[in-house]
Amino acid sequence: MSVDGGTVGAVLTNLDATYPGFHDRLYDDTGSLRQFINIYVNDSDIRFAQGLETPIAERDEVSIVPAVAGGGGPR
Repeated sequence: MSVDGGTVGAVLTNLDATYPGFHDRLYDDTGSLRQFINIYVNDSDIRFAQGLETPIAERDEVSIVPAVAGGGGPR
């Protein structure tokens, strides 16, 4: 899928315009990105770049990955 946007934040905003409700799944009530949502641009975590202001070029790939934890309990 192709989405316009010059930054990660702009891409997420444009995704919500196409898929209403998308924003609510990524952001908490204060408007911050949820703690367990990981976003990568070309395999680089945006937390180690400029966060939601990380620039996006035309051929960049943005991945949105929810963190998974748990399991491995008693059998």
